[in-house]
Amino acid sequence: MTKSRDAPVASQDPRMTCGLVIDDHPMIHLGCSQLLTDVGFDEVLAASSAEEGIAIARDRQPDFAVLDLGLPGAGGLNSIDSLRAVAPAMRILVFTMNDRPAFAARVLEAGAHGFLSKNAAPDRFREAIAAIRAGGIYLDHETAMKLVTRRSVSSGCPLAGLTPREREVLFALGEGLDLSRIASDLGVSYKTAANTSSALKKKLGARGLNDLIRIAIENGDERLA
Repeated sequence: MTKSRDAPVASQDPRMTCGLVIDDHPMIHLGCSQLLTDVGFDEVLAASSAEEGIAIARDRQPDFAVLDLGLPGAGGLNSIDSLRAVAPAMRILVFTMNDRPAFAARVLEAGAHGFLSKNAAPDRFREAIAAIRAGGIYLDHETAMKLVTRRSVSSGCPLAGLTPREREVLFALGEGLDLSRIASDLGVSYKTAANTSSALKKKLGARGLNDLIRIAIENGDERLA
């Protein structure tokens, strides 16, 4: 018996059809939704908090998520793990204002499939979507080059014993940022940022916050590129 000429043929390259934008800014929802639609997503869902995004991901099992880590509630790096737990097959692109290369590395280590600054051009967004949909990991060229070329810290440097997070907090303090802003930028709680600051004082023998800022400025050439 031969197959009917009209019988449907199973696709050998099934495309993802459902996207999810998790961000608390309506304009980001609008722009990302349009871009996702432009590249072939049939449906785009929206959430304005990490908790809402996790609930939608659990119920709808979208194929792709655009995630801002600076969200109210249970945001931050932990939201990546939570999303992957409820929707294991979903691919995640972190879309954030924090464009520090060290933060990008932590995002990928946490399980995201791509990292893109909100300052990037729309073509970069499309590029990221294409790379991640194809099964790859995406970093924009500038961020990738900074990660590849950043200098290793010499053993004689006073910052040699610091963890990557401690270095991030130290240099953020050197930029004049307060702990609330640092916590938001790094996607951690205020308590974590404060505890890291306390650890820095002990490790570096700093007498207070001003001392940490001085150390950060004096060692600015040791900052991750």
